[in-house]
Amino acid sequence: MKSRLDPLSMAAMAVTVVSVSATAPLTAAASASPLAMAFWRNCLGFAVLGPLLLLLRRREVVRVARGERGILRREQWRPLFFGFLAASSLALHFASFMTSTRLTSVAMSTALVATQPVWQALIAAGQGVRTPRRTWAGLALAVLGAAAAGGLDIRSGGTALLGDLLALVGAVAQAGYTALSERSRADVSTPLYSTFTSLVCGVELLAVCRLAHIPLTGFDRSTQLSLLGLLVLPQILGLGSLNFALGRTSATTMTVLLLLETPVAALAAWWFMGQGIKPATVPGLLLIIVGVTVVVTSGVAEQATAQQGRHLSTGIPPYPAYAPDPPQPPRLRPGKWCTGLT
Repeated sequence: MKSRLDPLSMAAMAVTVVSVSATAPLTAAASASPLAMAFWRNCLGFAVLGPLLLLLRRREVVRVARGERGILRREQWRPLFFGFLAASSLALHFASFMTSTRLTSVAMSTALVATQPVWQALIAAGQGVRTPRRTWAGLALAVLGAAAAGGLDIRSGGTALLGDLLALVGAVAQAGYTALSERSRADVSTPLYSTFTSLVCGVELLAVCRLAHIPLTGFDRSTQLSLLGLLVLPQILGLGSLNFALGRTSATTMTVLLLLETPVAALAAWWFMGQGIKPATVPGLLLIIVGVTVVVTSGVAEQATAQQGRHLSTGIPPYPAYAPDPPQPPRLRPGKWCTGLT
């Protein structure tokens, strides 16, 4: 990884933020059911990832099909089970988040779903990972910001409050996806795992749409353009530029930058849809961003301190955080993870 950000890396980061920020406005602008939009997003994503997987990882796919990789061995059925749970959590994330964009404002929806690192830190604390005080301070700020920003919706109730709750469900589901993926990855590559989760998400969302009698065809032109935008922007450009940027900068940096999704998405919703931001919610939205930033960066600061302490006590230099394969990696801590694409 480069120690300094070059223009190409900065361009990739900008493309990532803009592409991911398009998710909520594109979903809110469409006329089709959000569940149908979520299904087609995953279906189209699988249609793109599948051929690429066969092209780039053909040998791995053949080995998995023959049972030569661990994922199909008897001892790996448990990770495979967690993989299905992770994909189901991701499907719940798409369904709840994309539905929330229709019920509340784009700014509130994206800000609340951006609290994913907060819930991820709480999951880690529940699993016995020591949580630093700075993380708890960030958690408190994010919760306070969410309460302040959602105060108007709480008092008025109705669909706006439901949208806020669904956005929080989407954040929790995304945190669950990350935690479950940690147990399910086994020895498969990221492209194969991404294709697998897209397939499972698509199948599950298809079942939900069929059970709820939600139409999946006959969309108007605006919905078709929104689906095309979801495929091109967050699914292809966003994911591709994110992976490129992660090869040149830290996951923490990208996580913090992705918090810009809230103002960028709100600006896009105002520009294209005339959807304004209530002035009373701005302080709360800012508190959410600050709180999540504290949570994201707290784990990195603690890890750096621990590495420096080991260096002083043993005389062994700390292993570079940017190295691709550090020996005996420690258990993931709050603030170490990069949020997924919404």
